[in-house]
Amino acid sequence: MEAKAIAKYVRMSPSKLKPVADLVRGKDLGEALNILKFTPGKGSEIIEKVVESAAANAENNFDMSRDNLYVAEVYANQGPTMKRWRAGAQGRASMILKRSSHVAVTLKEREN
Repeated sequence: MEAKAIAKYVRMSPSKLKPVADLVRGKDLGEALNILKFTPGKGSEIIEKVVESAAANAENNFDMSRDNLYVAEVYANQGPTMKRWRAGAQGRASMILKRSSHVAVTLKEREN
């Protein structure tokens, strides 16, 4: 049995989210939330929200015990990229890429 939560179209580059996701993959739920709480940066806040949402889904929808949960999967894939233009040198235009991400977390119950 597993519980999932997905945050789509997060306005942050996946390259900033992936190192934070690597910190909590495979950890127990309480340990993962502590790591995310004390990790600096906006990426940890976004992933923490998704982990909390997956934990709430596990408790309310699947009657799982919060004490036995662990982070089975967590990944931040690339979402759509918005393309914007800014004035460049000598009358040219330079492209600005505003990247977005899709963050997904899967929690599973440990076998005792």
